[in-house]
Amino acid sequence: MADINPALNTPTDLSNTRSVADALNASLADCYALYLKTKNFHWHVSGPHFRDYHLLLDDQAAQILGVTDAIAERVRKTGNVTLRSIGDISRRQTIADNDADFVDAHAMLAELREDNLKLIEAFRTVKDAAEEAKDNATSGIVDEWTDQAEERAWFLFEASRKG
Repeated sequence: MADINPALNTPTDLSNTRSVADALNASLADCYALYLKTKNFHWHVSGPHFRDYHLLLDDQAAQILGVTDAIAERVRKTGNVTLRSIGDISRRQTIADNDADFVDAHAMLAELREDNLKLIEAFRTVKDAAEEAKDNATSGIVDEWTDQAEERAWFLFEASRKG
């Protein structure tokens, strides 16, 4: 992370928050990557369960997008700066894009399930960094984000089971 412009210097009693902000920004980049992939699959899902999958993916995308502001604001509250562009996201994301012309619906669900599990790992890194920095607020709020990602992974798993 670059040094903070004095105009953006947010007062905080926390110290050593750089690792927390780095972990939050990495998670934020992955949230945006997962959001866009989920919307991509929502727009392009096809097959006999179209309506169910289309609605599920739309709900999940909205939930993922819903945490992005909270993550970015947490970075700022710790006295750091957050993502600024699509390029910044692409440099930090660990969740791979999927630009395929066609993806089978079951493959979509499986890929998103694995991506949500990867996001959970990123959130656990945030939790560890927050606890080390004694950042109780970040440590507490990341639990909700983890729970939401676990639920998404579970729903994707159950939706992809063969009857």
